[in-house]
Amino acid sequence: MFISALFFLACMDATTKYLSMQYNVPLVVAIRYIVNCLLMIIILAPTHGRQLVQTRRTGLVLVRAGCLAVASLFFGLALQRMPVAETTAIVFLAPILVMLMAGIVLREHVGALGWAATAIGFAGVLLIVRPGSGLDATGVACVLCTVVATIAYHLLSRVLVSTESTLALLFYTALVGSICFGASLPWYWVGDAPTWWQVSLFLSLGVTAGLGHFLFTAAYRHAPASLLAPVNYLQLLWAGLLGWSVFDHVPDGLTILGMGVVAVAGVMAALGSRRQPR
Repeated sequence: MFISALFFLACMDATTKYLSMQYNVPLVVAIRYIVNCLLMIIILAPTHGRQLVQTRRTGLVLVRAGCLAVASLFFGLALQRMPVAETTAIVFLAPILVMLMAGIVLREHVGALGWAATAIGFAGVLLIVRPGSGLDATGVACVLCTVVATIAYHLLSRVLVSTESTLALLFYTALVGSICFGASLPWYWVGDAPTWWQVSLFLSLGVTAGLGHFLFTAAYRHAPASLLAPVNYLQLLWAGLLGWSVFDHVPDGLTILGMGVVAVAGVMAALGSRRQPR
C-alpha cells in the first residue's frame, strides 16, 4: 500500500507539471483540491458523517490545512519551472528538517545521527542546486518555500495526531484547499477550453491525490512508521522514471548523486527516529 501510495503521489506531481505548462498553477491546484474534496464527500460522508468535520482543536487543524495549501501552490510553481525528479528531491529535505525542528520546537530528542542526517541532506541539496546545474532560480526559491510550508505542516501533524482523527485531518486539508484556490478561479480560469484529454488529467489529480493519501495513511495501520519512513524515498525513483518517460528528462550525474545523498540522509533520519527513547 505504501509503495502504491508513493506511485500515485508521483503521478499527481507529474500530471501537475504537465498541466501547469499549459494552465495557471492556481487553477491546476484548485481543481485537484476540489475533486479530492468532492470524492471524500461522496464516498466517505454517507458512512462516516460527523467524523469528517469533528475536531477538538479546529484552529490548529485549519492552520495545518493552510500550510499544505501554501506548500501545494509553491510546489506547483516549482514544477512549472523545474524537472520533477529534482523538485521532488529538494522537497525531501523537509522530513529531515522536521526531525531537527521537532527537537527544537517540540523538545523531542535529536541524537548525533539526526544532526549528521541534516548536514548530509543539505550537502545533497547543494549538489542538486549547484551553480551550473541549469535549474531555474525562481523554481528553486519556490521549492524552498515548499519545504518551509511542509515543515510547518508536518510539525502541526505531530501536534494534532493525538487529538484529531485521520479522516478529519484529511478532509479539512481538502476543504481548505478547495475554498482557498476555488475562490481564485474567476481570475485564473482563462485561455482555451481544455480538451477531453486535459479534462481527464485534471480529474485524475483529485483521484491520485485521494488514493495516494488514503493508502499512505492506511499503510501505517499494518506497519510501524519507523519501518515505512525509509521507503518514502522510493518516490524519488518514481519521480525520475516519470520525468524520463513523460518529459524525456534525465538528471545529470552530479544531480543523481545529490538525490542519492538526500535519500541516504532521509534513511539516516528515519533510523535515528527509530532509535529514539520512548
